[in-house]
Amino acid sequence: MSGSAEHMVTDDLLPPPVVRKWTKTRIAGYAIVALWIVMFLGMVIYLYDVWNIDLIETYGPRYWSGLLITIQLVAISIFIGALISIPVTVARMSSNRWLRNIAYAYVYFFRGTPLLAQTFLIYYGFGSFRPYLESVGLWIFFRDAWNCAILAFSLNTSAYQAEILRGAIQSVAKGQWEGAAALGLPKRITFWKVILPQALIVALRPYGNEIILMIKGSAIVAIITVLDLMGETRRAYSRTFDFQTYIWAALIYLSMVECLRHVWDFLERRLTRHLVR
Repeated sequence: MSGSAEHMVTDDLLPPPVVRKWTKTRIAGYAIVALWIVMFLGMVIYLYDVWNIDLIETYGPRYWSGLLITIQLVAISIFIGALISIPVTVARMSSNRWLRNIAYAYVYFFRGTPLLAQTFLIYYGFGSFRPYLESVGLWIFFRDAWNCAILAFSLNTSAYQAEILRGAIQSVAKGQWEGAAALGLPKRITFWKVILPQALIVALRPYGNEIILMIKGSAIVAIITVLDLMGETRRAYSRTFDFQTYIWAALIYLSMVECLRHVWDFLERRLTRHLVR
């Protein structure tokens, strides 16, 4: 008897079940998900129907070579961009008006213009100054499409990384500076040991998004004859006129982005495990 009474009391304390109504938003959401599922199944069926083992054997190694070029391009550009972003961030936060304005113009230009236009300006624009570049010994750099792509991508991502880093640093409470000053810590030590570690945790997710954008944006270097993944895909299509070459490229890009997203999620959970969620 007492057991049934306790059961009744427990049932009374439980919240009533939530009744989810079929609103227009919910119906639209299910319809969109269903549409994506149908499109995915259609793509799988299409790839199954047009499966060509000779195509995979012929162009698979070239896809792999293009993938390595893409990874190298993004990795080198991100690294160089990170180095450039540090002085740009310092200039953006400087009390000197001239430094601040120059850094602002740099960030404004590279964030406000398309990456494709920037790549063309460097690759084709500097080519028009070939006699002068040859006289100063710089033509050996600018005549190579790979070097131009690295330069364009590094300058572009450095502007975004500078703003990410600046926003992350400014998000750290001023009390951290004041507490470090009360302990007698120099500003340089305070920045590197107290402020920057906290700022990098805040900037971790935006940095991941920037790398993903760089991976997807790297496809434009195929236009300036760099044989990255998209460059190899264009070459394969020009020789086979088989549309599935682009589908395989899209799947490879999607796989890269998903792998990076999972790695970044792991890093974020690992580095923020001390924070209350």
